[in-house]
Parts: sequence; C-alpha cells; structure tokens
Amino acid sequence: MKLLVTGGAGFIGSAVVRQAIAAGHEVVNLDALTYAACLANLAEVEDSPRYAFEQADIRDRAALDKVFALHAPDAVMHLAAESHVDRSIDGPSDFVDTNITGTFNMLEAARKFWAAVGKPGRFRFHHVSTDEVYGSLPADKSVLFTETTAYDPRSPYSASKAASDHLVRAWHETYGLPVVLSNCSNNYGPYHFPEKLIPVVILNALAGKALPIYGDGSNIRDWLYVEDHAAALLCVLQKGQNGRRYNIGGENERSNLELVETLCEILDQKRPRQDGKPYRDQITFVTDRPGHDARYAIDPSRIRSELGWRPSVTVEEGLAKTVQWYLDNEDWWRALQDRNGVGARLGVSA
Repeated sequence: MKLLVTGGAGFIGSAVVRQAIAAGHEVVNLDALTYAACLANLAEVEDSPRYAFEQADIRDRAALDKVFALHAPDAVMHLAAESHVDRSIDGPSDFVDTNITGTFNMLEAARKFWAAVGKPGRFRFHHVSTDEVYGSLPADKSVLFTETTAYDPRSPYSASKAASDHLVRAWHETYGLPVVLSNCSNNYGPYHFPEKLIPVVILNALAGKALPIYGDGSNIRDWLYVEDHAAALLCVLQKGQNGRRYNIGGENERSNLELVETLCEILDQKRPRQDGKPYRDQITFVTDRPGHDARYAIDPSRIRSELGWRPSVTVEEGLAKTVQWYLDNEDWWRALQDRNGVGARLGVSA
C-alpha cells in the first residue's frame, strides 16, 4: 500500500512513517517543515527506496494537487496540524489556517484525485484528531470519552480540530469520500518536541531548572505511548470501517503532578543529581493555563473489540523508555532548543 502521510516529520507522524516502512508499505511524507518538524526523526528510513519526501504546505492547494498526481497514493493519513494548546492561546490564526483550511484543502485534493482514478472503494482518508474536541470530564473515573460524546472544545486548538473533524464527516456524507477518523489521548515518547510537558520536565530536570506544573497539578490526562498510537493508526487505516470513528487511549490516567513525580523518580534512578537530592525538589507550581481542562480519559472499547488493538506498554514502562531515550539522544534535543518558543512560557496572553 502506498500511503501519503501529512506531517510525517512531526512527533506522531514520524512514528507512523517509521512503522509503515517497517511493515512494508510505501510512504510519501508531506511536510511543510514548520518549527516542530524534524527530518532527523526519519533518519532510519530516509534511504529506503519505499520512502519519499515532499516539502509542501497543506494550505497550498496547488502543491497538494501536484503531490497526489505525482504519487497516486492508495490512502491518506492526515496528521499535519498545529497542536500546542499554549501556542493556540497566543496565536489562534495559525491554528485556523492550518487545522481548518489545511484540512479543507486536503479533503478537496483527495476528492479530486479519488474521482480522477475512478473512486476506488479501497481508498481511505484517515483523519487523525484529538480527545480534546470533547471538552473536559468530571473527576468521576466512570465517566469517559466515547465515540458518541458531544463535542465541547474549549481552546483555539481543540476548536480548530473539532472543525476539521466536522469537515471530514461532511465530505464523507456529502461526497461519499471514504474516511476513517481517530481521536487520541495525550501522546508521549521518543522524538517528542521539547515544548510539551514530559520533555520539558526531563530536560529542565537535567539542566537544574524548575519543573513547572500548571495550577495545583490536579489536571488529569490519559497517556498513550507514541509507538502504540502509531500502531493503532495503521490498524484503523487498514481495518477500520468506512465512515467510522475510533477513540485511541492509553488506559493510563495520571494527574500532571503524579506524572512529574514519576519522571523525577525515574531520573533519580537513571541520572542522580550530583548533590544527591531528589529531582522533585525542582517542582514549581505556576499560574494555570487559561481554560485548562480538568480531565481527559478515553473509553477504547470500540477499537479493542472491533479491531483487536490495545496499548502494549503501561505508562510506567513508557516513561522509563522515554527518559532513557532523552538521556541517550542529547544531540537530537540540543539541536532543537533554539527554535522559536522552546523554553519560554507560552499561552499566558489571555
């Protein structure tokens, strides 16, 4: 199968590309190479004869038409998106342009190509989204996001992703475009761009800096190891029912404070501080993010029962792997630390 993967130089996209190549697929990686993209994420596949790279922006419809015509993919995995909530608070226009208009352009380019090749039933447009479109959950752990949970986005980021989800559904219902959708919980793992919580904590800890936690640290997320997510996405693409949505969760709820404390304990074991003190001494509570959702948690029953997928690692196992990866790959993350916004507190302009 030949896959067109948008955002394939990003954190999740590169994991999808690496796994797809390993599974024997051909992959065309379409990426604009904005601030969070990193071609070094793809070093292990860049010389494969089944891998091709196209630098193009999903906001550029003409460029998309050329890529479809040149490569004639069997399926699209649409991951390209602005994804950092804090950045969406400071600059929402980029999120509207990329996540909404960019997805519209991808749908139209895919529809044009699909029609030109005779509307094959095997074609799929897989739209990759987030659980943040569902809003915030109460503390009651029996309440989870399902595929029928009403949308209630609360940040410019989640609102833009919700809009893109609706566009994908509309193109399926109106034009018959074969689509599958997936909504995932918080990802973590190797190659995570160093502006998100887990890499920030790891790298700040190693640098002797404060470990910032928004508010009182009680906000809860369901953590999904990125390699597990990539496997789930390929599973949905190949086995998911046309027009269906699948929630992908890690079944690993943790509060932000619990998560940071776990990272500190792992670092205490793997790279003890020279003064012998625990890394948790560096924890600092900072002003909360505006509109910070209290809790996200996914019910993955559909993907488990229909497609047979479930996460392969616990959050403790995944965090240990992640910490070790950052310890072993200093050259990778140091090269990214001068990029725009890295190391700065964002999302406070509200």
